[in-house]
Amino acid sequence: MSRLHFPSPDPGLPGIFAQVTAAQAGWDFLNMAALRLARGQGYHAEVGEHENVTVILGGRCRITVGSLSYELGRRPDVFSGMPYAIYLPRRSRFAIEALSDSLEIASCWVPTHRDYPLQVVGPPDCAVEIRGGGNASRQINSILPPGFDCHRLVCVEVYTPSGNWSSYPPHKHDEHRQDEHGTVLEADMEEIYFYKLSDPRGFAYQRVYTGDGRLDELCLARNHDIVVVPEGYHPVVSGHGYTTYYLNFLAGSAQSLANSDDPTHAWVKAHWDQVDPRLPLVHVGMEAC
Repeated sequence: MSRLHFPSPDPGLPGIFAQVTAAQAGWDFLNMAALRLARGQGYHAEVGEHENVTVILGGRCRITVGSLSYELGRRPDVFSGMPYAIYLPRRSRFAIEALSDSLEIASCWVPTHRDYPLQVVGPPDCAVEIRGGGNASRQINSILPPGFDCHRLVCVEVYTPSGNWSSYPPHKHDEHRQDEHGTVLEADMEEIYFYKLSDPRGFAYQRVYTGDGRLDELCLARNHDIVVVPEGYHPVVSGHGYTTYYLNFLAGSAQSLANSDDPTHAWVKAHWDQVDPRLPLVHVGMEAC
């Protein structure tokens, strides 16, 4: 059994349909759960000594935090628009009510000893980047990018078209390195990949490996599966015929995406002459729900 792959037990019913704790992953920071609610159903919790980001995967909801209330979400699903999210500081109490027939959200929480303001993120706030080239082209939507006003969390969502590679060339962020000016060259980050496929029959493969061979696992990721990356390089390939979506949560030695390419495969970047014309796959204005 893989210690990196957490298959979803999703029966298609309301409730938590994917989750991993820091204890299960064997690391220090990241915890994650995906939750489905039917119209009118609610959920409430306290974040305790954690900061929290909740991403609306699909549907609409009302999120109440103390005396504040926000109606968030427009896209029916992740393949139909840009995200809404809410960042909650430590010691927040919150309640979620589904306002659409089906609501899906994903939350990540990490320990913190610092206080930051509650912040709502909408589609216009999420910078879109088309990264890579050729059949290694993909779309990245930044939800909590490096520099976001929080302690540790970074959150992005990535779209990899049918047959394309992603997180490529293979890169890693498992040691903290700075130059003489203090610029972070590579951060030591834990990372979660939460998968969705454009068709539930679809799949993706993710390899997680270290240069010295201590770790080398190949994970078959299906709809709603989680893959955790504690160290090493971690490329992804999307099965032909299916668009692969993954939601990344990261936390570690710095609020940074600084990384190092696998030198064996970095040469491919010099041969990218165009990006996949299918991109972008989602954009602002698609989110009517």
